[in-house]
Amino acid sequence: MLECKDLTCVREQRVLFKQLNLIVKPGEILHIEGPNGVGKSSLLALVTGLSSAYSGDVYWQQQKITAQRETYYQDLLYLGHKSGVKAELTALENCQGFQRLYSSQTDVDLYDVLLKVGLVGYEDIPAAQLSAGQQRRIALARMYFTECKLWILDEPFTSLDKEAIKSLETCLIKHAQQGGIVVLTTHQALSIPEANYKKLFLTKATVEEHYV
Repeated sequence: MLECKDLTCVREQRVLFKQLNLIVKPGEILHIEGPNGVGKSSLLALVTGLSSAYSGDVYWQQQKITAQRETYYQDLLYLGHKSGVKAELTALENCQGFQRLYSSQTDVDLYDVLLKVGLVGYEDIPAAQLSAGQQRRIALARMYFTECKLWILDEPFTSLDKEAIKSLETCLIKHAQQGGIVVLTTHQALSIPEANYKKLFLTKATVEEHYV
């Protein structure tokens, strides 16, 4: 279970949100919505432990993430705005590297994974020669073989076509149905069963406040 208690986020003396509480249970997909500038990416950075809250705490399996960082990061798959791929490696080599570095299934057909993310025909091309969108797809490929329980995804559908979006939605639903947790931001309208899906809408109401 992922839980945030009384989280307050301040950036450049602006309060983006304060005393935010949420719980995401196994089998759930949380979609964080809201206009630009309300703190969606900042919230993800707090939940991943990449930045510190002004106040409040994040818990994983009922323990603060600051007290169990190694265990937490073993359970976490985070995809931010940057693709995180090695430019000198091919799409296939990047996937092979992901398999070795992270908790992953080793019996997955990586060519089938590359097909699902729309990279068939590009598997042997160095990432440096691919577009930003194609590099993004390489990063997304790890979702099809990771064994991490918690997925935190910042705009994962960016630069994907309809077929790739549908495939990725299916992947998210399968992860939730297997007891995983997904937290994501996206402007994409999602077709996900309500039984697995809930939303958190951040507004600009708190953006006007300032901490001096």
